[in-house]
Amino acid sequence: METIKLKKLIDRMTVAEKVGQLVQLTPDFFAQGGEITGPMQQWQMSEEQLGTIGSVLGTHTAEQVYTIQTSYLEKSRLKIPLIFMADVIHGYETIFPIPLALASSFDAQLVEEVAKASAKEAAEAGIHVTFSPMADHVKDPRWGRVLESNGEDPTLSAVLTAAYVRGYQGTDALAENKQRIAACVKHFVGYGAAEGGRDYHTVDLSDLELYQNYLPAFQAAIEAGAELVMTSFNTIHGVPATANQPLLQDVLREKLGFDGLIISDWAAVAELMAHRVAADRTEAAKKAFTAGVEMDMMSDCYLNALEQIIDADPAMNEQLNKAVFHVLHLKNKLGLFEDPYRGLTPENLAPRLLKETRLLSREAAKKTTVLLKNQALLPLQKKQKVALIGPKADSKDLLGAWSWIGKQEEAVSLAKGLSQKEIDLTILPYPDGKVLTAAYIEEACRLAEQSEVVLLALGETSEEAGEAASLTKLSLSRNQEALVAAVSQVNPKIATILFCGRPLVLSAIEPLCQAIMIAWFPGSEGGNALADLLMGESEPQGRLAMSFPRAEGQLPMTYAQLSTGRPLTEENSDQKYISRYMDEKNDPLFSFGAGIGYGQCKISKTQIVHPDEKNKPFELICTLKNEGDSPHTTTLQLYSRDDVTEVARPMRELKQWQKINLAAAEETQHSFYVTPEDFAYVHSDFSTKSDPGTISLYLGFAAASAKLIGTLTI
Repeated sequence: METIKLKKLIDRMTVAEKVGQLVQLTPDFFAQGGEITGPMQQWQMSEEQLGTIGSVLGTHTAEQVYTIQTSYLEKSRLKIPLIFMADVIHGYETIFPIPLALASSFDAQLVEEVAKASAKEAAEAGIHVTFSPMADHVKDPRWGRVLESNGEDPTLSAVLTAAYVRGYQGTDALAENKQRIAACVKHFVGYGAAEGGRDYHTVDLSDLELYQNYLPAFQAAIEAGAELVMTSFNTIHGVPATANQPLLQDVLREKLGFDGLIISDWAAVAELMAHRVAADRTEAAKKAFTAGVEMDMMSDCYLNALEQIIDADPAMNEQLNKAVFHVLHLKNKLGLFEDPYRGLTPENLAPRLLKETRLLSREAAKKTTVLLKNQALLPLQKKQKVALIGPKADSKDLLGAWSWIGKQEEAVSLAKGLSQKEIDLTILPYPDGKVLTAAYIEEACRLAEQSEVVLLALGETSEEAGEAASLTKLSLSRNQEALVAAVSQVNPKIATILFCGRPLVLSAIEPLCQAIMIAWFPGSEGGNALADLLMGESEPQGRLAMSFPRAEGQLPMTYAQLSTGRPLTEENSDQKYISRYMDEKNDPLFSFGAGIGYGQCKISKTQIVHPDEKNKPFELICTLKNEGDSPHTTTLQLYSRDDVTEVARPMRELKQWQKINLAAAEETQHSFYVTPEDFAYVHSDFSTKSDPGTISLYLGFAAASAKLIGTLTI
């Protein structure tokens, strides 16, 4: 539909119909085919109001979408179709590794492929919009929603956030490519900085921190074409984001140039009353709408108050029309006016799951698993006598908290994956979520004593990580540390495979394990992927996108710490009055970027080449040699430090990275290219620019271990 026709359609709408387009409800409001449902009674909603609603979130099947859309259009005066949205976070029915795991691949192409496959399955189930990607900057794994993030580095997060958007939306028009869906980037902004890592809690950020670390991933998503932005639950500068006009207008609209649809998070408009910045639903609706929120997700504030607000202030009609236009424009982009079902027909409503999607899930799990430690214990050898022990040994709880459509019973457990390999495997499973009993630990020790290698499958349950899953203690729960300690007394050859949605504190078990592998929540094919890795049929490629702390008291934590007036160095480590802990080291147990494979390579012959001409890039050259006798994949990481700055800057910042495949004993040369713009940062006046001076460059395989290779001058 042409823009002029959309505007004519808006002219035909009543104020009530316009307001309805700005409201999003769950499918249960429509469940009885037009009768007054329980939720409608609770909201005091009439059938007439239900016929004006603009959007539905959380449908499960294509049949459900088709039925709701058909019933709705039969009753709608103007026949404006509904738009269906859902949380497609890391897959729809086929589940991929969690986003924090995908970030640990350092692989934008993989992320884009996963998003594309997820979009296809979701689109075939009638979904038009996904509430993904999550662009929140995170430094505190006590906050369970780090599971959905791209980790602690703003540069990596920006690259991967854009990759998600490209994967979901594609490059063709959404009306033409019905296997793609629109992306809603979330949560704008600062949600990851919740104080104490407690979900929905207060956030207090400086403007400098906001612009430097929290906005870049949103900017990348917007530049990639994200159609929607979701506001966050938290306060920014003392005002909840959903009612924060400077944030939504000056920053999001003006600074970042976003011209799409702004939607609240679940009931966030009504929660303005709980924040105590609104006395009632009318004031909550007015504050959110005035701030710029254009769709009210799962509250009745707009539905029952906005029409009266507009009637009392006719000047707000212009803003109302603009908000409605954004809703209708999105529906038009998706082709819903021409095809309200977006390709669904009564004959094609059954799920169509593809074998290649499962294969991609397996490949993604292999590329995101992080091997953190290996004292020549892995890979396993054929015919080796192996004990598989722990709550995750035979568990199918591998999907994670946001796998709401994925079927846990269809996941491949680690025991299932390993049972297909040529090893002498004995399995001691234990029910998920249960405290390990003394009897179980005793039996585990008996089995470990009879085995050559012990695989301990440990970690979190899906309910222990994700939204509303904040923790004060990040060590292994349910007596799992006691299991590691007991088994280590009878057999030190322990490889721990850790299933988790966040970095955990592993200080107690790390010295007791000869190998540690972070599987995250690996998705539907997790067991097969891990079996491939443990047998050496594939090499672990993941690198940590978020540091693992030594203790909770270090949090929040990032490798990109700012300089201080009294920094801890090797030279002053015996002094007291420096920035340090008395009872723990400053650095993490495992730093951002850490991870190893089964091979090893060495960096040599580094060189920084200054350009002959102005505005040409600097070239950083190095030689990389595979020192092993088998192929090896690594992630070469380039970090920088601006040596003199106007505001305090991190000691190290990730600038670029390369995933490199080397044949046995192969030696190759690799180059990075950087320009002065790569070293631009936000100054005290909020301008973004680079400064004249020297930049120190570090090259290596993790943030903590990257070595100084020289300086360049800009």
